[in-house]
Amino acid sequence: MATPDTSQSMTWRKRIVLFCLGLLLALGQAPFGLSLIYFVILPYLGWIVRNVPTLKIGFGVGWWVGFGYFALTLIWIVEPFLVEPYVTGWMAPFALGFMAAGLALFWATAFASAVKIMPSGAGRVVVLAITWTLLEYLRANIFTGFPWGHLSYGLINLPLAQLASFVGIHGAGLIVLLIAFLPAIFSPRIWDGAVWAVVAFFVFNGFGQWWQSGPVMMNPSNTLVRVVQPNAAQHLKWRHDMVDVFYGRMMGYTRAQTPDRPDVVIWPETAIPYLYRDSLPVLQEIATASGPKTAVIAGIVRTVGDRPRNTMLFLDPAGGPNALYDKQHLVPFGEYMPFAALIERLGLSGLTGLAGRFVSGEGSRVINGNNLPNFLALICYEAIFPQHARTIENRPEWIVHITNDAWFGEFSGPYQHLAQAQMRAIEQGLPLVRSANTGVSALIDPHGRIVHDLKLGTAGYFDARLPAPLRATIYARFGEWIWLILTVLLLLTSIFFTLRTAREID
Repeated sequence: MATPDTSQSMTWRKRIVLFCLGLLLALGQAPFGLSLIYFVILPYLGWIVRNVPTLKIGFGVGWWVGFGYFALTLIWIVEPFLVEPYVTGWMAPFALGFMAAGLALFWATAFASAVKIMPSGAGRVVVLAITWTLLEYLRANIFTGFPWGHLSYGLINLPLAQLASFVGIHGAGLIVLLIAFLPAIFSPRIWDGAVWAVVAFFVFNGFGQWWQSGPVMMNPSNTLVRVVQPNAAQHLKWRHDMVDVFYGRMMGYTRAQTPDRPDVVIWPETAIPYLYRDSLPVLQEIATASGPKTAVIAGIVRTVGDRPRNTMLFLDPAGGPNALYDKQHLVPFGEYMPFAALIERLGLSGLTGLAGRFVSGEGSRVINGNNLPNFLALICYEAIFPQHARTIENRPEWIVHITNDAWFGEFSGPYQHLAQAQMRAIEQGLPLVRSANTGVSALIDPHGRIVHDLKLGTAGYFDARLPAPLRATIYARFGEWIWLILTVLLLLTSIFFTLRTAREID
């Protein structure tokens, strides 16, 4: 293999090549699912960074790769602006460009930090794996957090994804980076590193295969769930002449007679087209349709004072609301405008009208299902955050995720959201049931495998038995601590060996 270019400048040709490498790396994410592309692109990136001469070039390498990666991974972000294209369509390319450019800064900082910490050589490649992981963790948490597109979600179709049950998405990402970087770490003995990378890949993949090979038992209560998907396109969902059409569709699926009546029927986010305070007759109608022994879980909007909340309603068979859960992690610029008070003080109050004025809930909630196993409630966007699916003191037996993915279009967004929900099931060792307005609705087992689903863009329902949960996973018990401790130890070890090598040379 030729020696990498270590010149002091970055030409436009090099920038375009790096951008294209980012595009290729994004093919690991849904809907493409080409997970093995990681083990082609990442070794090359490690090889490049090993000999980058300056911090500035290191920053540029990370930014251009990240820009390409996020530009393709987040291409679905233009879809909400196209619901009313004559009003907001012009914003779509700017939204994608600014979002991709901003997120790429995290990767750029990770690459530059590795160059700064380590002068060159194998230690720098190891440190890159560490800084990349840490900056991705920062991206997942800073400014309300946005972990969408994390590299580990591209593993969902590989047994390697089972690593998340031990070390979460960030720990799994660190392991993948270290495996992929082995050829660059061993350079100039690249082929030795490639052999070790293949061995490590099959070892970890084999472990994941073994871990998920155990039988998944049915829930002791033998709970039968019915998942409803009305397929209400976003531009039609609230149109006056269509509201009753979609509501009637869901009622028909709820009434549908089968040999075994479900124990619970699940409707998607904001499925009930009336405010909670005005909906008592509607709730009684839904309860009657579901039957005398069937509960209903559905999304609805309720108001506290004059401010709305995005709510999950647990409706008992008698028609009374048994429990409410208010969405705690709202979508910035969608459900609320960040720094709204500051924006208004600056005289830009018109901007705050571009987003909803929803109020967030007070935290995660495990709902006592009475005749159902206790479940953790997640609404839409919350499923992309590992911390919202993790409860320590009151472990649920399953997770209910209601969502409206119609905003995401039909290309990549809904499939990426589904992959993230699958990862939440793996992390916690819990079955997850999701009802999505336009799809993909699914029952996911505790190993993240889809047992039943409704395809994107279709209307319908399915009945399925709820699998039993696994024992609390290592990640469910300890969260991010294991991979954080391992990362610190790995960083200190890399620095130690680099300093010792430098002293021996002197």
